[in-house]
Amino acid sequence: MSSTQPGGGQDALVLPPTSELELDRRLYRRRQTGRSILISAGSTLVFAVVVWQVLVRSPGWAVTQQTFFDPTLFAQAIPLVAGGMLLNLEILFFSVIGVALLAVILAGMRSLRGPVLFPLRFLAAAYTDLFRGTPFLIVLYLVGFGIPALGFTDQIIPVELLGGVALVLTYSSYVAEVLRAGIEAVHPSQRLAARSLGLSHYGTLRLVVLPQAIRKVTPALMNDFVSMQKDVGLVSILGGIDAVRSAQDLVSLTYNYTPYVVAGLAFVVLSWPFIRLTDWLTARQQAREQIGGLV
Repeated sequence: MSSTQPGGGQDALVLPPTSELELDRRLYRRRQTGRSILISAGSTLVFAVVVWQVLVRSPGWAVTQQTFFDPTLFAQAIPLVAGGMLLNLEILFFSVIGVALLAVILAGMRSLRGPVLFPLRFLAAAYTDLFRGTPFLIVLYLVGFGIPALGFTDQIIPVELLGGVALVLTYSSYVAEVLRAGIEAVHPSQRLAARSLGLSHYGTLRLVVLPQAIRKVTPALMNDFVSMQKDVGLVSILGGIDAVRSAQDLVSLTYNYTPYVVAGLAFVVLSWPFIRLTDWLTARQQAREQIGGLV
């Protein structure tokens, strides 16, 4: 329904008044939402109190509190762990770029068609199978101690570089498989339509298939990114002074594990925004897929 508003100069949409039934429905939903919030807050509070009481009443709580939650040592460890976290962020930044580039290449190789290109598909499949099946700690040892042992250079290879290479090798295999799943989820008609318009295989993949594929697998990619954030801390076993190694040094001086708690919280703070973003993207994608499916 539309009508001309005085002085408006153009037709404006005039909505009918909201019915009493709809107003009652909205009031019921608000009451249900408020009730759910109160119940959730109450149950959370009860659960927290129960857990706290179980902890403080345990026989070894006094020793545990002194060993893991020393306030003085907690404050002393914060600047050291924060300084080491800069190395973790540096490795993570360059590793993400390397993983993205190599994963796209691997996913593209696995999506090639035709018997002539079988060697490339086989190579990409063997790569992803090898590094998905090998624990990251083993890859880190092989790269961190194996490459310097080859003696390609007399210079000391930076730990950051070796750790980044290990991360790229491992996580590019995971991300490549996620991207390949997204590419295969794109309807074949999209690819055929692009080819009928004269686009090459590379152009179709870059302009049509990959944008849709990445949109479909964004939550899975974010999960891999969060996982990689945590595994960056393992680079400390190669000798890099990152957040974990900084905490370890302080632990070795004080015989108290509070610095490890600080390092763990630092990684949680780093990962939490991306974890929440992943949940939000997953919920949004699920809502989009269910549009029109709800009765």
